[in-house]
Amino acid sequence: MSEQILEKLIKKVSKLPGLGPRSSRRVILYLLKDKEKLFLPLIQDMNDVANKVKSCIECGNLDEKEICDICINTSRNNKIICIVETVADLWAMERSNVYNGKYHILGGVLSAIDGINPQQLNIDSLEMKLKSGDFTEVIIAISATLDGQTTAHYLADRFSKLNIKITRLAHGMPVGGELDFLDDGTIAQALKARSEL
Repeated sequence: MSEQILEKLIKKVSKLPGLGPRSSRRVILYLLKDKEKLFLPLIQDMNDVANKVKSCIECGNLDEKEICDICINTSRNNKIICIVETVADLWAMERSNVYNGKYHILGGVLSAIDGINPQQLNIDSLEMKLKSGDFTEVIIAISATLDGQTTAHYLADRFSKLNIKITRLAHGMPVGGELDFLDDGTIAQALKARSEL
């Protein structure tokens, strides 16, 4: 009986990104070694997150409040908005400690293959925000994939009439990167976006 319950849990955990059946089994067995210190507190934390964390009604970030800490922070620049695909991308931008504006999470990118069109993304709410706000710049911080670039071009075209500066993140050679390990597209982009020293 316990094997069936364990296998059911392992199967569910193995569906998480970055975990397969073997990794999931190791995680579950590790947690079960000390249920009181590891497993039960994790269950409580997961329950708290499931019940208390929600999407910010302004940008889509995750927080316990209706409006997240970033959106209510009055020291941030209200005239610049950065468009990202996901919450993970927003958190990555925040880790850089460089950007101090507002955000808008699209919820993905346009994809003909996956059947994702503009109506399935948070684009209409973004357009309303841009029209009603006092923004001077929109930064498009979307992945450099084909779908990401298609989405970036779509957004730039859609918002071109709003009289707001539209920029995108630079693409090219990463800091600490070695030429030999970069793909052809990255090298080509780095060459096109080169700057004077």
